[in-house]
Amino acid sequence: MNTRNYLFALMMILSGISTAYAEDPYLWLEEVEGKEALSWVEQQNNQSLAILKGHPMYQTFFEKNLAVLNSSDRIVAPSILGDHIYNFWQDATHVRGIWRRTTKESYLAGNPEWEILLDIDKLSDQDDVRWVFKGATGLYPDYDLFLVYLSRGGADATEVREFNVNSRTFVDDGFFISESKGGVSWYDRNTLLVSSDFGEGTLTTSGYPRQVKRWKRGVAMEDAPLLFEGELSDVIVSGGVLNKPGRRYAFVIRSIDFFSFEYYLLEGDQLIKVDMPADARIVDIMDGQLVVDLKSNWELGGKMFKQGSLVSLNYGAVLDGRNDALLITEPGERSSIASVSSTQGTLLVSKLTNVVSELYRYTFENGRWHGFQLDVPAMGSVSVGSTDDTSDHFFFYYQNFLTPSSLYYADAAADSYRLVQSTPAYFESAGLKVWQHEVRSADGTMIPYFVVGKENMRLDGNNPTLLAAYGGFEVSRLPFYSAIVGNSWLEQGGVYVLANIRGGGEFGPAWHQAGLKENRQRVFDDFHAVAEDLIDRGITSGRRIGIQGGSNGGLLVGVAFTQRPELYNAVVCQVPLLDMQRYNKLLAGASWMGEYGNPDIPEEWEYIRKYSPYHNLKENQNYPLVFFTTSTRDDRVHPGHARKMVAKMLDMGYPVYYYENMEGGHAGASTNEQRAMSSALGYTYLHMKLFE
Repeated sequence: MNTRNYLFALMMILSGISTAYAEDPYLWLEEVEGKEALSWVEQQNNQSLAILKGHPMYQTFFEKNLAVLNSSDRIVAPSILGDHIYNFWQDATHVRGIWRRTTKESYLAGNPEWEILLDIDKLSDQDDVRWVFKGATGLYPDYDLFLVYLSRGGADATEVREFNVNSRTFVDDGFFISESKGGVSWYDRNTLLVSSDFGEGTLTTSGYPRQVKRWKRGVAMEDAPLLFEGELSDVIVSGGVLNKPGRRYAFVIRSIDFFSFEYYLLEGDQLIKVDMPADARIVDIMDGQLVVDLKSNWELGGKMFKQGSLVSLNYGAVLDGRNDALLITEPGERSSIASVSSTQGTLLVSKLTNVVSELYRYTFENGRWHGFQLDVPAMGSVSVGSTDDTSDHFFFYYQNFLTPSSLYYADAAADSYRLVQSTPAYFESAGLKVWQHEVRSADGTMIPYFVVGKENMRLDGNNPTLLAAYGGFEVSRLPFYSAIVGNSWLEQGGVYVLANIRGGGEFGPAWHQAGLKENRQRVFDDFHAVAEDLIDRGITSGRRIGIQGGSNGGLLVGVAFTQRPELYNAVVCQVPLLDMQRYNKLLAGASWMGEYGNPDIPEEWEYIRKYSPYHNLKENQNYPLVFFTTSTRDDRVHPGHARKMVAKMLDMGYPVYYYENMEGGHAGASTNEQRAMSSALGYTYLHMKLFE
């Protein structure tokens, strides 16, 4: 232990602090902008960047990746609002980006004439703040007024300002909400539903709002009437409005934990609670039907609706205190519902079958749901983009590992689509192939994973291989096209592997729930099993395997190298959770106790401590040299996780690389240059460890 840490520990003991944390000599690194902590960050950054940027591969990767990120050939992602298409765009000229719009006709004609609404670079210079655009909410149906979300350095907390798109100016004395986590929705032209930091005692222990107010124009925020107040222990309470032709639906959602909710329908001044399972989620409203995604079995009216199904409840009946659910669709054993969205008259349901996308259309007619599979490109990932609330038109994206992303404009009613834009092939895919394998995990469950590499790769255990996964929060990892992975890894001769481990949502709620809390080790066992299978197949070896993960994926790779260091020779650990004894005390951490458990409860800490990377570091181990990255402005996963892990490893004598971006939020980067730098650092490190 160094002198600084020794004195800190001694001070804690002498002060009489008797918590479990008194033995942690690195707590000072949790002071996000503390002078000593930032000095330590600067020192670690300088040491690591000198090595990584000094490598001959770095500049090549940086320049190629920046060229891709700034390319004018990228898909211009559309957002349909009224008669216009809106888009946010960043490139070499617009570093922080421009928010712009064009007409539908101009966009679909292929040569849009853009009207710049807001230049974030100019705004940042004007305000002397590194603003990051976090989106805008328009006033239905005219979309002349918007609520613009601006973040300082990419943090989750945003400042909200009212904006007039016709004059292209912020509204004088318009709605303004100071920096806070939370949300806001238009109720009508002069009224908002707001969840924000309203002052002392109005936030949950997770740092999110627990109150919703109905705020009228011209009234001071503190005088706005309170609609709903949740408990201190809740994750968040939020209000929302969903506009449908001829009908406004307003509601309040109480998130008790990350997976348990209470939904209230707002009718005038009355809140009506929806009677349904706590883990069920209302995902849309169509033709007066509340569309509900079930995460567990629900027996209702003598019928059993199975876990993973999509059902609907009649809105009017719910208001009268009656439930009469109708089945929309019930996925099979190897399928799941990936997303739900709607056009004016159709419900669009994206499904996964063995981790391959399918798209279905459902309509509500004569008291029943009718659906069929839409004709969209097969054997890849299909994701619905923006939908039109005045027609049955919508945009969707298609991609797979070797097929560049394409944008299509579709008509759900006619079951037709046409290509709008496709990105060029940013890397040479000739001679590459995709395989899908399965491996038996420790408890016998079969775990699928994708392998991307040369079609004629030699199975001699000598292929540099990058293994990625997430394994949490019901997030599905699907085949995707990445110019950066292609340029920086596949073209260099590397093999890329994407594992669909438990904890994700690839096979529905049960796949996620199998890895919750006391069952978390299954997630890590799945990951280890994939690595072992890659070795058994002769694709690679422990000396040639690198692993990469961010956020919960950062926890995954942190556990992986502390549990099985012989399996991995390189680790890119990004914006990670690592100190699982204090995660619920740091920023938004308390909101994830539904996923990991509560470390303050001895019985739950007992299973958490067995894998917590920070607590399972041991001396005299053959750990790989790890590359940790985080962001000072990450207000979701505290940068202290990565900082403390690095400090502890250094004091144990383990060399590490570390880079902390001073902005970027949980995404780790705010501009294309920062993104190019981050990716170049990561792939330079991987080449140093796995190719050389």
